[in-house]
Amino acid sequence: MSSPKKQPASTDKAQKTRRQPVVVVMGHIDHGKSTLLDYIRKANTVAGEAGGITQSIGAYEAMVGGDGGDRRITFIDTPGHAAFCDIRERGAAAADIAILIVSAEDGVKPQTVEALQCIRSSKIPFIVAINKIDKPGANIEKTKQTLAENEVYLEGYGGDIPVAEISATIGTGIPELLEMIKLIADLGDLSADPTKVATGSIIEANLDKKKGIAKTLIVKNGTLKKGSFIAAGGAFAPVRILENWSGKTEAEIGPGRPARVVGWNALPAAGETFTVFTSKKEAEEYAEERKKQKAKSKNKFTEIANQNSSVKPTAAESIAEPIKPVTIPLIIKADSAGSLDGIHHELEKIKIDNINIAIISEGLGEINEKDTKVALGDASSLIIGFNVEIDTQAAGVIERSALTVKTFRIIYELTDYVRSIALERKPKEYIDEKLGEAKVLALFGGNRDKQIIGGKVETGAIAKGGEVKVMRRGGEIGRGKIRELQQSKEKADEVREGYEFGAMIADLKVSLAVGDRLEAFHVVEKK
Repeated sequence: MSSPKKQPASTDKAQKTRRQPVVVVMGHIDHGKSTLLDYIRKANTVAGEAGGITQSIGAYEAMVGGDGGDRRITFIDTPGHAAFCDIRERGAAAADIAILIVSAEDGVKPQTVEALQCIRSSKIPFIVAINKIDKPGANIEKTKQTLAENEVYLEGYGGDIPVAEISATIGTGIPELLEMIKLIADLGDLSADPTKVATGSIIEANLDKKKGIAKTLIVKNGTLKKGSFIAAGGAFAPVRILENWSGKTEAEIGPGRPARVVGWNALPAAGETFTVFTSKKEAEEYAEERKKQKAKSKNKFTEIANQNSSVKPTAAESIAEPIKPVTIPLIIKADSAGSLDGIHHELEKIKIDNINIAIISEGLGEINEKDTKVALGDASSLIIGFNVEIDTQAAGVIERSALTVKTFRIIYELTDYVRSIALERKPKEYIDEKLGEAKVLALFGGNRDKQIIGGKVETGAIAKGGEVKVMRRGGEIGRGKIRELQQSKEKADEVREGYEFGAMIADLKVSLAVGDRLEAFHVVEKK
C-alpha cells in the first residue's frame, strides 16, 4: 500500500499559526444545546452567511468579537438523546474544548452524565454552561450541588472548572461564555500548519440525492484543497465539491474549520480519521487496505444478535422441548450515519429470549427498489425507514407485495415497533408443570407396556390418563401414562396427597422398581 504523499515536515516555526478552536456542545436532551448554538450563530455569523445553510451538517463557524479582535470559532452540535452516544463520543474526539450544558431547572440528568464521561475520556478541557437561568423554576445553587455530586467541581465551589450562567433564549451570559472559550483556546496554544496536507476527523454522513454520499469533517491541521483525493475507512472521494459550513463551495478549507466533501464511493464510518492523497490510485489502495483490515474483525453494525439462553427451569418444571430461536431480518434506511448509530444503539437494548434481531442491509437515503428486492428474499423481513421517504419504484413493489414497511421520525417509536414485532414472533415455549409426586411401594406384575404397582401420593395429586415421569436416584429414567387408577380397591379418577393407590402404568420403556418416584405433570405454555 502506498503511503500518503505529504509535504515534508517544516522546521520553519513561522509556518505554525494560531488555529481557530473546535468546540463541542454536549448535554441532556432539552437542556438547550441547539438553542444556544442558534443564538450564537444568529448573533455572530458573518453577514451573508446566516440563513445560507443548505444542508444540516452539525457543524458551523461563528465570528466572535471582543478583546483581541474578531475570532472564528467552530461549533459542533451533538444530540442529547441516549441513543446518540456514539455521535457525542465522535464530537468530543474531534473537538478541542467542550461545553457541558446543564439546565438550571433540572440539574444533572442521565445524558449529562454520559456527556461528561465522553468529555473526560477525550481529555479535553470543558466549560459548564448553566442554562435557563431566566426560568421561574431555575435553581442555580441546587444545579451546582448536583454537579458537585457528580464530581464536577466548579470555580468558586472548590474546583477549577469554569462556569457560565446563561440564558440561551435571550442571550444572558453568552458573551462571557464566548470569552471563556477564547481564553481556554489561548491557554491551549492551539496551532496548525496550513501548508501541510489536511488531516482531521469525519463527524457525520448523509446522502445528497443529486450529488451522492456527503461527509462532514473537521480539518484539524493542514489545508484541504479541491483537486486532491481523500480517504477514510474503506471509502474514498475526489475532492471536486468542497463546501463550507453554510453550503458554499470553496477552493480550500484550512485548519479548525468544518468542511463537506461530496462524492464518496461508499459510506465510511463517522468518527474515522481521514487521509489526503495526491492521486486517485493512492486513495483507492488506502481505502481497500482499510476495508480488508476491517473485514478481519466483526463489524458491530452488521448484526445485532441477542441469543440469550432461556431461563433455567425450577424444580417444579422443565423445558418440554428445545426452542429454536427466531431471527427478525431488518433492512434499515436513515437520513444520516448518525441516525444509523442511534438506531444501532437502541436496537442493542432489545433483549428477548429466543429472538435474534439481524440487520441484513442498511444505508442512507430513501427506501428504494433495491431494498424491496432484499426484503422479498425473506418474507419475515422488515423494512424500516428513519427520517426518509419511500421512492416511487419501491412504493410500486410494496403495493404489489406483502412487504412490511414502516417509516418513523422518532427513534424510540422505531425501536418500540421492532420490540412489539419481536414479542409477536417470539416462539411459544412449553414446560412440564408438576402436579404431584408419588412413591412406588409395591409391584404386582405386568410387563414393560403395562405395569401394575401400588404406591402413595406424597405431594399434590395424580390422575387417571395423566402422564408421569419415572425418577430414580434423582434423575429421570422414563415416562409413561396412568391407564387405570384405584383407591381403596375402587376405581378413581384422582388420588390426592396422603392416600395410597393402585395403578396401571403404560407406555413405559423401563421396568419400575420399589422406591421409584412418579412425578405427575402436564405440558403448558410458559408465560
